[in-house]
Amino acid sequence: MFTQFLSCFNVLASTARSHFPPHQTQFSSNFTVTHNSKRRVVVFVRSMASNDQKFPPQKQETQPGKEHLMDPTPQFASLEYKPANKLRGKVAVVTGGDSGIGRAVCHCFALEGATVAFTYVKGHEDKDAEDTLGMLMKAKHSDAKEPMAIPADLGYDENCKRVVEEVVNNYGRVDILVNNAAEQYKASAVEEIDEPRLEMVFRTNIFSYFFMVRHALKHMKEGSSIINTTSVTAYKGNAKLLDYTSTKGAIVAFTRGLALQLVKKGIRVNGVAPGPIWTPLIPASFSEEETANFGKEVPMQRAGQTIEVAPSYVFLASNVDSSYISGQILHPNGGTIVNG
Repeated sequence: MFTQFLSCFNVLASTARSHFPPHQTQFSSNFTVTHNSKRRVVVFVRSMASNDQKFPPQKQETQPGKEHLMDPTPQFASLEYKPANKLRGKVAVVTGGDSGIGRAVCHCFALEGATVAFTYVKGHEDKDAEDTLGMLMKAKHSDAKEPMAIPADLGYDENCKRVVEEVVNNYGRVDILVNNAAEQYKASAVEEIDEPRLEMVFRTNIFSYFFMVRHALKHMKEGSSIINTTSVTAYKGNAKLLDYTSTKGAIVAFTRGLALQLVKKGIRVNGVAPGPIWTPLIPASFSEEETANFGKEVPMQRAGQTIEVAPSYVFLASNVDSSYISGQILHPNGGTIVNG
């Protein structure tokens, strides 16, 4: 366990050293950060709530968003996280694992002993994928196989089949599948959402979940776990993200139905519905003003960090922790009550 703790410390330290001079400051009342004049990287854990959190105004003009351009970069690791070999010997596949919640999940899985493969969008997320791969190499256990980054457009069945085949060819099986890839775009009215955009969002956000599952299942056995990323918007709705919100609602229904279908095979299916989490989706989707005030609407009055979400995936992937749980959704959302 000490080795994994030291690995987490080294990753945090090397991330800070690689981007910033060694001086620190306080970012609102929540984060200690190492920074230069342009960007910051969060390196220590925050208090629970804040009345004064504010992100620097920023906007990324293209999707998928890029984590390495964010200010501050999301906190994907924490010295407070204590690995316990919960996933030792497991093979995990995480879609959209190059950045955001996916990166934090990959990192925690590696710390817990899993062999990890993740997907990314080639030509857009190459640097984030390279950075994540390096972090996983440092975090992996000695008996885990080397991590793998697989470029793929997951909106199409044949691409998902190729991803699964590549994982199985290298690792032999799939024990944990995390469906996490997503995209979102603002629209003030339903009339703005045309057929090409609707198909694009649905292909990434829900078609890919079906495709990945149908191919991965051939290589999963009793005790395996499927975890789907949905969103608090599935429960609250979001007037500006109508197509995105619709896919997230579909994911909830997909999770519940698939759980019932696979229970006799001993494969558990669950989901995680994050609230406002500081990921590349945010500056790539919203205006500078919206980004600066992101997360203030929840009871904790701040956005969450990806390391605050990733342990939910570890819990659901671990049979030691969640062997009697299937068809359920966890809600790391800053205190919003959804009764879902």
